[in-house]
Amino acid sequence: MILLTAILASIGTASVPGGGLIVLSLVLSSVGLPLEGVALVAGIDRILDMARTTINVTGDAAVSVLIAHSEGELDKDVYYKKAV
Repeated sequence: MILLTAILASIGTASVPGGGLIVLSLVLSSVGLPLEGVALVAGIDRILDMARTTINVTGDAAVSVLIAHSEGELDKDVYYKKAV
């Protein structure tokens, strides 16, 4: 039940700042656990939020490059150009 609730709730939260705390409270309440667990995570949630954002942006960029390459739209001269 925890896994299903977390997956369904996390679909749109990657773009919401502080969305992790909302998802955590939703998951905890759905399985009947006390919401005091949110207070334990609240202190470090900002750091975790920045890490989630970094992973999300990196994944989006990597998939964009892979799709462009598979469609023949990737300009390899620009992609491999060395920065000055």
